[in-house]
Amino acid sequence: MTTGTQVTLGFDDVQVGDTITPVSIAVTYKRICMNAASTWDWFPGHHDPEYARSQGQDTIYLSTLFFHGFIDRGLGDWAGPDALVRRRKISMIKSIYPGQTATLTGRVVGKREEGGARLVDLELMVASEEGPCVPSEATLQLPEGRS
Repeated sequence: MTTGTQVTLGFDDVQVGDTITPVSIAVTYKRICMNAASTWDWFPGHHDPEYARSQGQDTIYLSTLFFHGFIDRGLGDWAGPDALVRRRKISMIKSIYPGQTATLTGRVVGKREEGGARLVDLELMVASEEGPCVPSEATLQLPEGRS
């Protein structure tokens, strides 16, 4: 299916084992603080380095809301504008700090039809240069196929 110039993957276009297109983003102090401001997540660990260090962190770090949005962006980039995120689950096991790069990777682990919806299940990982940070899962609803 084509929307404007961007193609949406169809259910028939995706196979178990397919990998998503990786997405990377440079993490800066400014990005972390702007994310906290734009989501109204004023937890001090996302904008106050001294507070973050008092928690045992290196400095300020990315928030939960950043990871939800970053994963949705990566899924949208891969699957296209007609894909619908039906489910997303994340676990934060390691922080990502300014000066690092957040990279989303993933693969299709299942396909199914449920109540007329064509669903694709994915295992995802957001990692930094230090390794895995946010293991995640998602389910996308895709249209039947490309047109």
